[in-house]
Amino acid sequence: MEKSLNNQNLTPHEKQEFEKLCKKLSDPNYQGGSWALPENPTVLEKSKYDICKKILVYKQDHHLSTEKIAKKIKLSVPETEDILYCHIDYFTLDRLVDYAEKLFSPNKIKITMEEKKQTSPHLRAS
Repeated sequence: MEKSLNNQNLTPHEKQEFEKLCKKLSDPNYQGGSWALPENPTVLEKSKYDICKKILVYKQDHHLSTEKIAKKIKLSVPETEDILYCHIDYFTLDRLVDYAEKLFSPNKIKITMEEKKQTSPHLRAS
């Protein structure tokens, strides 16, 4: 059952969280959440996005704060948040690989290239 946004059916904790969210969203400096990949991403965009996602998963799996991840990869908290929110336009691929190396052992980082499969628009399923 959906809670009403007019705060009538919210618990005190939910009201507090709702008010905190409203305040955050109304801040003129709010940068928004994570970015999605463009409709037809390039290999470079996909690679950068994948690294950002791996770093986010590492943070979640190890129950680390953004501050702890920032220390591990030697970045400021706002820059680390840019990685965690997949702001891939803010980083080069080599920088993201460098940050990933600080979290993962070198033998856990790998780049895979596959030959493009040619498909014919005239193939039919039998």
